[in-house]
Amino acid sequence: MASSYTNLSPIIDILVAFLLLASISLPFGSTAANITLHSGEDLFKYTTIRAHLKRLNKPSLKTIQAISHDWLFFSSSDGDIIDCVPSHLQPAFDHPKLRGQKPLDPPERPKGHYNSTGAMDESFQNWRVSGESCPEGTIPIRRTTKEDILRASSIKRFGRKPASRVRRDSTGSGHEHAVGYVMGEQYYGAKASLNVWAPRVISSSEFSLSQIWVISGSFGDDLNTIEAGWQISPQLYGDNSPRFFTYWTTDAYQATGCYNLLCSGFVQTNNKIAIGAAISPTSIYKGRQFDISLLVWKDPKHGHWWLEFGSGLLVGYWPSWLFSHLAGHASMVQFGGEVVNSGTSGFHTSTQMGSGHFAGEGFGRASYFRNLQVVDWDNSLIPLNNFRLLADHSSCYDIRGGYNRAWGNYFYYGGPGRNVRCP
Repeated sequence: MASSYTNLSPIIDILVAFLLLASISLPFGSTAANITLHSGEDLFKYTTIRAHLKRLNKPSLKTIQAISHDWLFFSSSDGDIIDCVPSHLQPAFDHPKLRGQKPLDPPERPKGHYNSTGAMDESFQNWRVSGESCPEGTIPIRRTTKEDILRASSIKRFGRKPASRVRRDSTGSGHEHAVGYVMGEQYYGAKASLNVWAPRVISSSEFSLSQIWVISGSFGDDLNTIEAGWQISPQLYGDNSPRFFTYWTTDAYQATGCYNLLCSGFVQTNNKIAIGAAISPTSIYKGRQFDISLLVWKDPKHGHWWLEFGSGLLVGYWPSWLFSHLAGHASMVQFGGEVVNSGTSGFHTSTQMGSGHFAGEGFGRASYFRNLQVVDWDNSLIPLNNFRLLADHSSCYDIRGGYNRAWGNYFYYGGPGRNVRCP
């Protein structure tokens, strides 16, 4: 009997491992026939993925399937799945400092704040087009799938930006920018309107985004940032749809922070906006322009950093204790575009920034930021002082600014990437 058991043991071990693996969601396109176990590594990987999905995808009271419309200038294979999660169960409240708490009440808005005239409302995202919404007391969270995690370089890096310097120069980390910025004073917030496009991103390892950065620190390993805007990231989302996103870090993108609600950090308070969900419509070249208005500011009473979208839609807040330097104030504010240039073919990437057209083409053709403001120590929105423009590689992506009564401080920016002047 002992000899017989010894002969059967490897078979039993493999069968048990196979059954356990089969109980875990396999990667898209994988089947049991093409899965090979390597000393338990695969089993550990899929067990870890399942555990991570369980942490991120909280129990919901309602689920909404977004409708996919390729003809609406974006592509989504099936449409996002939105879970309506009780607000006190969102990922932020997994943090020991928030466990058992509930979202805070709205803070005092900055003085001088006025409703935007931008063409946007609560239905600017694909999942709201059908008229479905999340009940009061819940927040909409884009469901994370196993495919989302498997596209990341590792489970640990899922939902995080690659480390990059924020201070702009032309020596490369693979990240290229066309930005306007202010520095040298104490900033307690920033506001801008920016139009949304669907730029071409040619590689899954690249992205194209337009955002506001609120920054503090020495621009070394202690860099603190708060970020919000729109982005296209095939690796993160699995498609080429422009999506509303947030980000934060307190150590220069190394071990802290994440996109959207993919870690404990940002506390969402709004049941009408899903962070990470696709935006629709987008701007049309030589046609209708669609822009969004964003305001980030520090609540003078509690010190948390709040995010507002459009005309009074409070999205939520970053607790002040997440940060070191930003627990006080920001030392720099930036507005503009960023792309990743992987350069895998030996040439500059053809990934587009903004509309994919240079700043000189102007309204209806180039991407823009308008009505740029910052928040001062008195919680007042004020015009920019000593506003500067910078493009890392102006032959690939450029920037051109100005000022008028209707738009205040503004700039056009972007470009096609690789072209005859950007080989």
